[in-house]
Amino acid sequence: MRRLLFASLVATLLATAMTSVPGRLHADPVVPDILSLRAQSDLRDDWLVKRLDTLLPMLMERAGVDMWILIAREYTEDPVVETMLPATWMSARRRTVLIFHQPEPGADVERLSATFHAVSSRDPQTAARHGGDIYPRAWFPHDGQPDQWARIAEIVAERDPQRIAVNRSEVFPLADGLTATQAQGLIDALGEPYASRLVSGETLALGWLETRIPEEMIAYRTIQRIAHAIVIEGLSDKVITPGHTRTSDVQWWYRERIRELGLETWFHPSVSVTRQAEQDGDMATMFAEAQPDPVIMPGDLLHMDFGITYLGFTTDTQNHAYVLRAGETDAPEGLKAGLAAANRAQDILMENFRAGEPANELLARAVAQAKDEGLDAVFYSHALGYHGHGAGPWIGAWDNQEGVPGQGDYPIHPNTAWSIELNVQKAVPEWGDQPVRFRLEEDAYFDGETVEFIDGRQTSFHLIPRPR
Repeated sequence: MRRLLFASLVATLLATAMTSVPGRLHADPVVPDILSLRAQSDLRDDWLVKRLDTLLPMLMERAGVDMWILIAREYTEDPVVETMLPATWMSARRRTVLIFHQPEPGADVERLSATFHAVSSRDPQTAARHGGDIYPRAWFPHDGQPDQWARIAEIVAERDPQRIAVNRSEVFPLADGLTATQAQGLIDALGEPYASRLVSGETLALGWLETRIPEEMIAYRTIQRIAHAIVIEGLSDKVITPGHTRTSDVQWWYRERIRELGLETWFHPSVSVTRQAEQDGDMATMFAEAQPDPVIMPGDLLHMDFGITYLGFTTDTQNHAYVLRAGETDAPEGLKAGLAAANRAQDILMENFRAGEPANELLARAVAQAKDEGLDAVFYSHALGYHGHGAGPWIGAWDNQEGVPGQGDYPIHPNTAWSIELNVQKAVPEWGDQPVRFRLEEDAYFDGETVEFIDGRQTSFHLIPRPR
């Protein structure tokens, strides 16, 4: 009975996803059904097992390593380990050690746990469905070897790996999860020759975090649909009363709405106002100084930045709304032209994705093309997935359009999700040719050939009040 109920819930999730229309934002503020916590846990564990079985062998072969050792301690979490634990594990326990071994390229990956606790789902029915522990136990202190480090050394010596990846990286924080004390403990335990075979697992860690399997991307459409529905609801006269509501009121409405739905956010939402005769501040000021909290008024151009976390994945969305003046039924044409220019910049960036190419090369082409088309555009897009500012390359930065050293040198890979984030500045005739910055952010997926928005994008303003 429980499996039938779970299957029904998943079918609802997938049916919602399949109604997405690429390129067009769904203007429906109705939030799709949220799965129960137990159904979410089942789904995430199913994805985890499939990722371990199908994705990990390819990634280890691509990275050129035959062993990967991940070590985390409770509350000193390795970001990669967090994504590899069963959904009912809220954190690492004591010292959690996962070991992966691929004896030869193309072979299945052996996975082991040298951890005191059994690394399996704590839901008995879920554990049974996966055949027991997701990571078979290779150490228990009462089975003859009480020392955890010594047992790790034995496991390594028994398999004689030539290149042992550990999560250390000078460039990418998400691939730098091995703490200094645990790194030294591993080196001391292994001794030679194995300590000298330790290598950075940067590309392996990033590959694990950034690569999506098909089942995840089907669900991602519903995750993004939920985010869009909440965005639209907040940028409406249900929440905003011109002349009364402050921008902070809308921010906290988003926080409360997210909690009410049983979801989480990975950053505090922002809502800001651009007005006629009031120039936009520069980008540095936006990030470095406290922002004002004005009362929202007719004629205001609103900008919001918002993200949720659901089923282990994040969203990142920036949209604009316009507050109608008396007698208006739409935004001024100059504002609409600015939004259209930002849409064109999105197209330019997405058309220039190339698999296997460093992000800095993509950025250079997009910047040049935007200039050729007369757009005053700034690109600062990033990977998206388990983390909002996710594993993978940076495509520019708001303060660097010349190419980002390190993060921008990493290549674009297929089967990855992206936050297409940018702004275009354009003069608005109705506002005395005042330059206005139009900031958009929508989530997309790169399959290796093309980039497609996960649940459409904003191409027209959310209007307050919404026309009936």
